[in-house]
Amino acid sequence: MTAGLADKRVVRRVLPDEHAAADVNRRAWPFTLPPVAQLLRDGLDLPPGVTFLVGENGSGKSTLVEAIAMAYGLSPEGGSTGAAYSSRPTESPLNRVIRLERTAGAPRWGFFLRAETMHGFYTYLEDRGGGSRDPKFHALSHGESFIEVLRTRFDSPGFYCLDEPESALSFSSCLALIGVLDDLARGGGQVLCATHSPLLTALPGAHLLEIGEWGIRPTSWEDLELVEHWRSYLSQPQRYLRHVLDL
Repeated sequence: MTAGLADKRVVRRVLPDEHAAADVNRRAWPFTLPPVAQLLRDGLDLPPGVTFLVGENGSGKSTLVEAIAMAYGLSPEGGSTGAAYSSRPTESPLNRVIRLERTAGAPRWGFFLRAETMHGFYTYLEDRGGGSRDPKFHALSHGESFIEVLRTRFDSPGFYCLDEPESALSFSSCLALIGVLDDLARGGGQVLCATHSPLLTALPGAHLLEIGEWGIRPTSWEDLELVEHWRSYLSQPQRYLRHVLDL
């Protein structure tokens, strides 16, 4: 379990950068999002082990993960530390106004797994000749390719950012991902993951932050809105379906 880990953080805090670029418009998106405003006002502690950001579409959780990954030195479109892959810049300017407080002597390795851009990342790897440990990612299904990335990249202490990895994974593959994240935490890795998955967020010892109009708040698995909705839906799906179907 991640709860009993010693404090082996790679990144201790996310802080506003007092010397940020002056041309950033703080009145425009994403700075108008309550979680972003709270981050730039109060900063954000990142505990050791695994931290999940949970919230509705548009709440800002992926924007936060993207900016923190970029501030760490990772490509906004995914990959490991030092990867220069980029197809079309679409990231927000949030990374330009934050800085990371790192732990002295912590590993420099990191990886950003971003579900929506991994297809392009596989092409980037192939164009560079790939590695001896890499399969032909494009010859695999979406889920199989994710599992191979987990197998070959998520195996060292470092800082790992994930954006909605469950989108490519079956139920059993999500369980496998939980095992990978727990092994990483036990081995000195630190994980920040944006997700909609009640399965992933049930990882024992994980830290849960719920993102919404209130900003950022710590919570428990039982109190997550998504857990409440899934429980209600699975027990009485017709209650939900009658609002979207002509029933």
